[in-house]
Amino acid sequence: MFELSEGAKMIEQTLRQYMTNEVAPKVEAMEKGEISSFEVIKGLFQSLGITEMGRNQMLKLVEKKRKLEAAGDDKMNMKKELRAEGGMMGGAQADPIIMFVAIKEICRVSPSLALVLTGQLGLAANTIVGKGTSDQIEKYAVPLFSFEKMGAWGLTEPEAGSDAFALKTTAKPDGDYYILNGSKTFITNAPYADILVIWAHIDREKGTKADKRLIYPFVVEKGTPGLAVSKPMNKMGMKGSPTGEIFLDDVRIHKDQLLGKKEKTGREEAKESLSGEREGAPAMAWGIIERCFEDSLEYACTRKQFGKYLIEYQLMQEKIARMYMHLENVRNLAFKQAWAVKEGKSREEDFTIAKYYASSAACEVASEAVQLMGGYGYMQEYHVEMLYRDAKLIGIGGGTQEIQMLNCCKALVKERKGWRLSLAGGFLEPPQ
Repeated sequence: MFELSEGAKMIEQTLRQYMTNEVAPKVEAMEKGEISSFEVIKGLFQSLGITEMGRNQMLKLVEKKRKLEAAGDDKMNMKKELRAEGGMMGGAQADPIIMFVAIKEICRVSPSLALVLTGQLGLAANTIVGKGTSDQIEKYAVPLFSFEKMGAWGLTEPEAGSDAFALKTTAKPDGDYYILNGSKTFITNAPYADILVIWAHIDREKGTKADKRLIYPFVVEKGTPGLAVSKPMNKMGMKGSPTGEIFLDDVRIHKDQLLGKKEKTGREEAKESLSGEREGAPAMAWGIIERCFEDSLEYACTRKQFGKYLIEYQLMQEKIARMYMHLENVRNLAFKQAWAVKEGKSREEDFTIAKYYASSAACEVASEAVQLMGGYGYMQEYHVEMLYRDAKLIGIGGGTQEIQMLNCCKALVKERKGWRLSLAGGFLEPPQ
């Protein structure tokens, strides 16, 4: 049986108390947009002393990287260095299960906050750390890790969702500058972001078909002429997480705002960021399922119908047992994914199918929780109503359920049967 480390248990207990006492009373206001979810998550990290610790540690590593660059060595892997130093979030980088437990505890109360955190650190900040120079990391990533500024990561476009790399956004070289044109949609944190990582093709010749492999990350700051963002979109769930559109109309940025400052293909870095988002999906589902299970069990043991407690009916017993089955399965998937990430053994066929199962289980358990509670479950005063709506996004964001199944099969056939894949990601031909 998997067991949490003492450090993970401490994070779990600390966050459980903080989320219950400090965040839960603010959830309704966050859902209505009356208070900033970014400020809430910032307050959480500051209260735990993580922001200052993370800032100091990052600056220390930036200085180390800067000295190596001056000596002609630009190959320092900041992500690996962070792990070696014990990570930024109480050892989260060194031991991913700590981050998974943190996400789980946040999702028990507000999955929206976990989504804000993913856009801020998991996508925007980590891309800058993974691709950027020491100067870029200090200027753009450090303020994100310390929550001085809000970050967003822009890949998805109106016509490039599941086909994530079929981007139309372009960056046209112009002397010491690039001129960006295009748009992004469904971008977490976009409406209020200060620092935006924008993925684009480099446009050199008119009429030249863009190569899907060659996409690049650029940093664009709030207030840059030609940059505009939409108001927060109205959504089914995750209402506490601002989602919006980004519009780029002749946005002129210096060449230093190309992450890495060199035109090297960024496709693999984008895939790595998406993989990280998918690897963490079981943690979000874990939190939703755990809360729905516990609330349902409590309700079934205290609510009476026809003179009996609900839990006395075999139908309710089966519902509770199925919820627990999904909870244990998803919990074990989270442990396995955390182990795989830590050991460098994460495989696409595993994390795609884990995301598929975990997101499906979260939707099923949340739906059953609402059903079990009947009219009360449908009311906003009961937390499961919100969790039911929020659970649906886990099977859409970061790659739909259908894409997870396809990618799982492609990875299996490629690894076990030796088939080669086309550049577009489909099957090209069987082995000769």
